[in-house]
Amino acid sequence: MSEAPESDYRPTEARLLHMVFPDHTNHLGTLFGGQALAWMDMAAFIVASRWARTTVVTARSEQVDFSQPIHKGDLVEVVARIARVGRSSMNVEVEVINENLLTGERKLCTRGRFVMIALDPLGRPTSAPPLPATA
Repeated sequence: MSEAPESDYRPTEARLLHMVFPDHTNHLGTLFGGQALAWMDMAAFIVASRWARTTVVTARSEQVDFSQPIHKGDLVEVVARIARVGRSSMNVEVEVINENLLTGERKLCTRGRFVMIALDPLGRPTSAPPLPATA
């Protein structure tokens, strides 16, 4: 099996795993919303950086919905996918899924969108590679 040259490798998805420890939780033992947002932003940054192969910054977070609590001791999987690419912007959809390590039960808990901007070495917006056309 041959792989694409390293310089051509541009994944459209990133997955991060985190354990929810006590210092990540509020007085109810559930994950702080700000911690979830930080993990989501990090995943969006990683997938956008790997796609653009240049410096990227967060321009906006949009429509973040917290639908289920995430508890201390849960495993959290953060999945970020490039959904759309403009000239310099990349829209990234991010999902946060919790997993109970003892039962294996998984639930989609949080979903949001982030807009990341590709920057040139002088910090100005620069072109991001377009997504391949889909059939």
